[in-house]
Amino acid sequence: MFIANELRKNNIAEYLLYMWQVEDTIRAFDCQLSRIRREYISQFDYSDEQKEEETDWWGNLIRMMNEEGCRQKGHLTINKVTLWNLEELHKKLLDSTKFPFYSAEYYKVLPFIVELRSRGADKQEDEIETCFNSLYGVMMLRLQKKDISPQTLNAVKEISTFIGMLNDYYLKDRDEPLEF
Repeated sequence: MFIANELRKNNIAEYLLYMWQVEDTIRAFDCQLSRIRREYISQFDYSDEQKEEETDWWGNLIRMMNEEGCRQKGHLTINKVTLWNLEELHKKLLDSTKFPFYSAEYYKVLPFIVELRSRGADKQEDEIETCFNSLYGVMMLRLQKKDISPQTLNAVKEISTFIGMLNDYYLKDRDEPLEF
């Protein structure tokens, strides 16, 4: 909760990736709050009050995952809405002539997006979702200490730059709405 709140304020892209990781963490603990409290939350240097707040937060996420039918796979609605907001902003930025650097960065990463989508299971997913799926996939490979090809590292570097730019526009738009 504490990490998520901080990321949501400062970096919506990292927040979304973090929340996807939280969903997978919940799944890894079989959606059992008692295990998450005992085996995960207890590792943090939190006060008893903070541990209770954190436990409540994880408990609410577990409840939502159960209610929304994403215990095994998929994403919570709160995360889908965040992604949808980023996708909508992406479309507005591309449709406007006021953001040429964003458009240029998009066309630079578009070949990577097309290639990733051609390999993926869901060829209808939005381009921004494809970008996040690739970032998350590489993040998981790194956590598992698996080899990542130079081509994939290059693609992820370019996609990271592009998503970073989208993140910056998101924060600007949130703080003071952009004029398209």
